[in-house]
Amino acid sequence: MSSSTQHQLDNEVTIKYPSKYKVFILNDDYTSMEFVVDVLISIFHKSHEEAEAIMLDVHKNQKGLCGIYTYEIAETKVNQVLRKAQDSGFPLKATMEEE
Repeated sequence: MSSSTQHQLDNEVTIKYPSKYKVFILNDDYTSMEFVVDVLISIFHKSHEEAEAIMLDVHKNQKGLCGIYTYEIAETKVNQVLRKAQDSGFPLKATMEEE
């Protein structure tokens, strides 16, 4: 191996991808199923069918996965859910967990 080839190998860069975060909607006894579906369509851009399936997960399993995003986007989505719920008088909560 020539010295120039060795030099190139020594300078390899490792690419680190940003951490991803799962965003969940949490179940409560007050928020309507229709409102949860609306949130999933308007904030998470789910189809009506996808939104209904996630809403049923929330209802049956106490939480439902809405999507996986970089930190900043996940944080924004959580805040959008909280703001929309508060504006509509619902106690709906969303959380994020590192993948």
